[in-house]
Amino acid sequence: MPSLEEILAIARSVGWGASYLLRSYYYGENKDNLDIKDKQGSPVTSADLAVNRYILDRLQTNLGQEEFAYITEETYKSSTPQPTKSWVWIIDPLDGTRDFIDKTGEYTIHIALVKDGRPVLSVVAAPEAEKLYFATLGGGTFVETRDGNIQQVKVSQRHNMEEFTIVVSRSHRGKKLEKILSKLLCKKQKSVGSIGGKIAAIVEQQADVYISLSGKSAPKDWDLAAPELILTEAGGKLTHFDGTPLIYNKEDVSQWGGLIASNGECHDRLCAEAERILVQIENEAI
Repeated sequence: MPSLEEILAIARSVGWGASYLLRSYYYGENKDNLDIKDKQGSPVTSADLAVNRYILDRLQTNLGQEEFAYITEETYKSSTPQPTKSWVWIIDPLDGTRDFIDKTGEYTIHIALVKDGRPVLSVVAAPEAEKLYFATLGGGTFVETRDGNIQQVKVSQRHNMEEFTIVVSRSHRGKKLEKILSKLLCKKQKSVGSIGGKIAAIVEQQADVYISLSGKSAPKDWDLAAPELILTEAGGKLTHFDGTPLIYNKEDVSQWGGLIASNGECHDRLCAEAERILVQIENEAI
């Protein structure tokens, strides 16, 4: 099996290639051929499918399927048993499809390698920013620009909750989440599309907190596995409201309940506050 550094070099190359392919659907020769369809209440386009094929082909050609299993948003079926291998690639070829369609520019590509349920290698590409974030477990988080410049990135050290900026979705904001946000000390908000983009905003010190609360649906493994390692290796934290870590490649790929991503400062306090407010809201509804 290749070393983690060798695997990362492959994943970074795949991330850049996937970025260029997506931009061909955003601007270039494929821009008028998105073939938008509905998939369980969410849009899927020919760009999602083309990039999905590209990423799988490149990874499997270079790394094979003996050591590694592969889960992607576009190939996953709930009726299929989860891979039992220790090493699993978890991939979202286009996180933020609605933003891609609406031309907000806030879409990302997620490629994560998970070992025994936890991410050990991650690439998050932001095609419109022409940036690629990458991390390995214990190795820190770095951002690479199109010209090849690479710099390490770290989250902010802001520790006064009243000064925190919460990064939020333009959509997917249910009433319970709105109530939680309204009752927290941090009032400043920044709207960003994809989850990968939200986490990038935190590691770029443009924001400090992101909160997700599932309703009828929940974020999936491919939404979170790659961004999580980008955040934690930059010094941040991502946990459930009760402080427990996320586990990937379980029987259910949905990450139910409340999740908090932060710069790590006051993380336990944020979790406790969100949990307390959620219980209060649910009790008021009884």
